[in-house]
Amino acid sequence: MIPSKLKLGDEVRIIAPSRSMAIIGEDSKKLATERLEKLGLKVTFGKYVNEADEDYVAASVEHRVEDLNEAFRDKNVKAILTVIGGYNSNQILDYIDYDLIKQNPKIFCGYSDITALLDSIYAKTGLVTYYGPHYSSFGMLKGFDYELDYFKKMFFEDKEIEINSSSEWSDDAWFKDQENREFIKNDGMFVINEGSAEGEIVGGNLCTLNLLQGTEYMPDIKNKILFLEDDGMADKHFLVEFDRNLQSLIHLPEFKTVKGLVIGREQKNCNMTKEKWTKMIKNKPELTKIPIIAGVDFGHTTPIITFPIGGFARLDVTDNKIKLAIKG
Repeated sequence: MIPSKLKLGDEVRIIAPSRSMAIIGEDSKKLATERLEKLGLKVTFGKYVNEADEDYVAASVEHRVEDLNEAFRDKNVKAILTVIGGYNSNQILDYIDYDLIKQNPKIFCGYSDITALLDSIYAKTGLVTYYGPHYSSFGMLKGFDYELDYFKKMFFEDKEIEINSSSEWSDDAWFKDQENREFIKNDGMFVINEGSAEGEIVGGNLCTLNLLQGTEYMPDIKNKILFLEDDGMADKHFLVEFDRNLQSLIHLPEFKTVKGLVIGREQKNCNMTKEKWTKMIKNKPELTKIPIIAGVDFGHTTPIITFPIGGFARLDVTDNKIKLAIKG
């Protein structure tokens, strides 16, 4: 199921199924709401979006589920954006009303920890979900144009989207200082394996996706193109963690049918290079026959594209040139 595209006057509901909106600064919230309203959207908020437990910095499981289910139940709501990521959205998987979602398909968008919800909803209902900006992302004062452009292409247009690399990227704490930003020239996507592939997309944040393995919430990866990224929490051990988490996916019986691999850009503290990525991937015999690219604009740096989980990707890597297109 592909949800309807957005149009002027549509209502977008903001919910916090992971961390609470209480951690977002007032200036960022004001700018985020204004940006969405400038797109012609009406912005509303879940009842418990600001609730924050002392330990989890999140609302209770019951209240997070209530806000999510209500957003799908409300006929006026056409899209749902998550406030921010975190580490605990998989707590609510058993309590979501998936039949309700099937009967009320609509846009659901977020990234990072929200991977658990995006892939679970797709697995349980067949609804295409979207790995893209949070509500809090719209509160970024500078360096957001590329991200906003791909958001609009995905949700306001109904055509295949060609992915081109941003001109620059950032991995600074923009939410602490909106004026003094560090932008880095983008060397763009790069080739690890050549080849061509077409198929449905599954993926998101790799370590969060792997939390779903062995459960009813794990999406089928058979014949899919995997879009994968991870954050910099592992710091200098990033390569080791990504390697073994990817290997865990490779051990799934269906992986031998995977058609391609698209890897998002890592954070600065990961100390990765093209050479390290290539060596790690080339050391896996299971990956030799599929096209693989890395350095794509999604993950825990900014800006990011919006891509559809359950949507379509077309990847052609020939003569060291990359053509990547998505639709959903």
